[in-house]
Amino acid sequence: MQPRSGQYAPRAVTRTHRSSSPPRRTAPAGPLRLHGAIARRLGIAILSGRYRPGRLLDNEVVSSEQLAVSRSAYREAVRILSAKGLVEARPRVGTRVTPRSRWTLLDPQVIEWMFESEPAQSVLNSLFELRKIVECAAAALAARRRSARHLRTMRRALEAMARYTLATPQGRQADLDFHGALLESTGNAFIISLTNGMSAAISTTTVFKQRERPLRRDPLPEHRRVFEAIAAGDAIRAQRAMSELIVLARRDMPPKSGARRTRARTAHSGRR
Repeated sequence: MQPRSGQYAPRAVTRTHRSSSPPRRTAPAGPLRLHGAIARRLGIAILSGRYRPGRLLDNEVVSSEQLAVSRSAYREAVRILSAKGLVEARPRVGTRVTPRSRWTLLDPQVIEWMFESEPAQSVLNSLFELRKIVECAAAALAARRRSARHLRTMRRALEAMARYTLATPQGRQADLDFHGALLESTGNAFIISLTNGMSAAISTTTVFKQRERPLRRDPLPEHRRVFEAIAAGDAIRAQRAMSELIVLARRDMPPKSGARRTRARTAHSGRR
């Protein structure tokens, strides 16, 4: 089927050989996976707004019975959520959803759970604002401090992005490799420590924007402009190129579902 006009069509990847490695076995369900699944379910409920800050969750006995799990599995799930700042468990009081200001929003799992439902536009705006603040400054530093090794890593990542496209796991991993190498090339330990959170933000939004339709635009040219400026040691150009990359990435995000429904109703009524 031919892509519609203006639609970015990922190139097909030709496999030249079959992998000789044995197929992966599915890990058996057990206590570790169980409490992780419980934490995920509760985390999504909190981040989607179903369980609002200040809400007291049902006690351990009631919750474990409702979820049909052991009390120890439920306790471990609560510990996971507590470590991410989503809840606070106190003896004789119970487990309460904490204020949003205490949530570890750059935790990769928290970002993933946040996008399981329809994130608010304010969440998307804030996430891309953070990317502009961190990555634009990082690009400028990278232009001054990058090594030959960093440039090789970024170049290989761009080659993989061109080969696989962001429609594939390999292409998305290459994208993360590019941004990770850029942050590492700043030489700033505090900026580098943000890599996991920034990678989660990039990865999750990239997958999210392709939920309903393929990407209409190839983002590779913007990545190449960032790389070329960094390779040339031009901090100002690198910062501007990264800013343009992030602005365009934000525009690629799909409109809120409510807005889509409103436009659909308007178009339908206009055809009557």
